[in-house]
Amino acid sequence: MEIAIIAHDGKKAEMVQFLNEHKQILHQKNITLVSTGTTGEKAIKAGFKVQSLLSGPLGGDAQIAARVAEGLCDMVLFFRDPLAKHPHEPDVLMLLRLCDVHDVPLATNPATAELLMKAI
Repeated sequence: MEIAIIAHDGKKAEMVQFLNEHKQILHQKNITLVSTGTTGEKAIKAGFKVQSLLSGPLGGDAQIAARVAEGLCDMVLFFRDPLAKHPHEPDVLMLLRLCDVHDVPLATNPATAELLMKAI
């Protein structure tokens, strides 16, 4: 199973904390993590094996959206910061739309991500 992890700058620490809290599930279920660049760097520093793509604003969100469209990505955990402006918002909206189109589970906050992890 492949899970994409993405976090806006103000949510990256929260994503790493979430991954640490679910480390056992990630290892037991042999989950592959793929991420946008900076989020991936933070997760790798925390000891996770992650395939890092480009940074979100440089095309990483679009790369993950492509993985969703190609059927490679099974779930997306995207900790969004709804109070900040993001120059790559069109890419973000494309990713959200493609998750809906391809029926890929998507969590945009830790509470929803928690429910998805329990469902694995």
